[in-house]
Amino acid sequence: MGSFRIASLLSLAAGVVVSTAQAQTPASVVVANPTYVTVPLEVTVNKPAAEVWARIGKYCAIRDWFPLPCTIVSGNEEEIGAMRSVASEIMVGKTALSYTYTQAPKEGKPYNLYHGTLEARPLTATTSKLLYTLFYDNSMLPDEAARAKDRAGKVATFQKGLENMKLLAEGGTLPPAPAK
Repeated sequence: MGSFRIASLLSLAAGVVVSTAQAQTPASVVVANPTYVTVPLEVTVNKPAAEVWARIGKYCAIRDWFPLPCTIVSGNEEEIGAMRSVASEIMVGKTALSYTYTQAPKEGKPYNLYHGTLEARPLTATTSKLLYTLFYDNSMLPDEAARAKDRAGKVATFQKGLENMKLLAEGGTLPPAPAK
């Protein structure tokens, strides 16, 4: 067989493999004109950052300050790549006093690039600041009023989470959740 014919057959075979792989991969939904939003929040804590992080910094400690169920679905809670049950969130970054997570894309739904970072930052030997920053695309919402309402809801929810973290880090306890 000539080298041209072998090269043609190999090229054809590679094309079939690529086409088959593409056919099996679900199409992602890309947003044409994203509108990215950043929501920076913070609270000062009367404890050193290392003590604060020891109390609230585990990946599933969210169950303590946003009283909701959390389990590690895959990976190790202390390592990048861990996935927690809360909104299928995957840890994508980590330092000694912070972590960053994203929510996994869902087939057939526009991906809003939702990310959150929680950090304990030293201020003095006895105080620190907790920073919680959210980043996402809100272009899927129908209008500016809906986007403003969505942002306000996130600010209220996550500021309450920061206040809960502060209370816990300073040695307090959260009141029991209201009965449903």
